[in-house]
Amino acid sequence: MAEMINIEKRNKIDIISFTVNKINVMTIDEIKDGVSRVFDNPGSKVIIDLKGVEYIDSSGFACFLSLHKAAKNNLGILKFANPESRATELFHTLHLHTIFELYDDIDACIRSFR
Repeated sequence: MAEMINIEKRNKIDIISFTVNKINVMTIDEIKDGVSRVFDNPGSKVIIDLKGVEYIDSSGFACFLSLHKAAKNNLGILKFANPESRATELFHTLHLHTIFELYDDIDACIRSFR
């Protein structure tokens, strides 16, 4: 598994977190490879934990959109938790909060799957 990504399973939900504070053109390939694998199984439930991620560039958001599409195509669900204020701002500026489900904390996000 790539060092930039941690994947933990809780209640049959894959929780993905990052060891980098930027998701950008420099980190995206490694992140995409690691993350896209969780949607290999139909019906995957995935949370991307954005805690500590201060910056996401357009390649990061493009990656999230393609993951969202992969999830949908495979009857999976993708949600986001713990966005830092700068990241939250970007989700809203790009109107992506209308596409993605964003939760302030991981527990609320896990509960939303029930």
